[in-house]
Amino acid sequence: MKKEKKKRKPRSKSEKVFDFMNVVLSILLILVIIYPLWFVIIASFSNPQDVASGAVWLLPKSINLKGYTTLFYQPLIWRSYFNTIFYTVAGTAFALFVNIPVGYALTRKDLFGRRWIALMYVIPMFVSGGLIPIYLVTKQFGLLNTIWVMIIPFSVSSYNIIVARTFFQQSIPEGLWEAAQMDGAGTIRYFVQIVLPLSKAILAVIGLWTAVGIWNSWFNALIYLSNPNLQPLQLLLRQLLITNQTLQSQATGDVAQQLQQTANMMKYASIVVSTLPVMCLYPFLQKYFNQGVMIGAIKE
Repeated sequence: MKKEKKKRKPRSKSEKVFDFMNVVLSILLILVIIYPLWFVIIASFSNPQDVASGAVWLLPKSINLKGYTTLFYQPLIWRSYFNTIFYTVAGTAFALFVNIPVGYALTRKDLFGRRWIALMYVIPMFVSGGLIPIYLVTKQFGLLNTIWVMIIPFSVSSYNIIVARTFFQQSIPEGLWEAAQMDGAGTIRYFVQIVLPLSKAILAVIGLWTAVGIWNSWFNALIYLSNPNLQPLQLLLRQLLITNQTLQSQATGDVAQQLQQTANMMKYASIVVSTLPVMCLYPFLQKYFNQGVMIGAIKE
């Protein structure tokens, strides 16, 4: 005989109201988060006069691509775009290469001085040497005005190391290491062939955090890069907007109004151009991101 399905207990009126309110609040929260981004997108394609008058709020009006044409007409825009992509890819790969092995090493009970080493990584989270000492050290190593200044000096993250260590402690059973030793595997082979394939979640999380941070970074480039050919996209966009504001303050009448409209369109276009790659990357890493954050969120 087939097992009889258990009858679901009828839901009370208060439970239905509670669920309805949850749905309504969730929809409102989604709209609050998505609408500003949607407005920036449609404003970048609309006539600046319609945007200023408030006529643009749901769909673009009087399609105008002047913001994008003015932005991409800049001679260094594509070079800066390439620089940002290179810094993001290379910097993320190097950060994973540095932080992930350290996080795993701190889980090994046979590591001599493990607690003291972990303490040395925690201290920089609260105490920093400051901008000037870091600049002098970077200069002493000959990294100023090189591509490596955007990759090497700031690759180590104490927070990412702690999150990775917590992930390895909770997700990689000690029995795997014992079994690998019985099969003749050493520490490096065990880490590369067994630990890393089981750690896609934390690799995706730390990789996404690092990539977004490097992609949006402009202050380090402002301090350590004076060569325009090495500057990333974010710094170039900042300089373009500042230049437009300066020209606008010096102009009068119709010229000032035209510069204001161009500056606004470039502002919206630059936001779209600078955020689009990250928005396209996130959906592919979302399933790993959620898992990794929950596992690595609890620190010992």
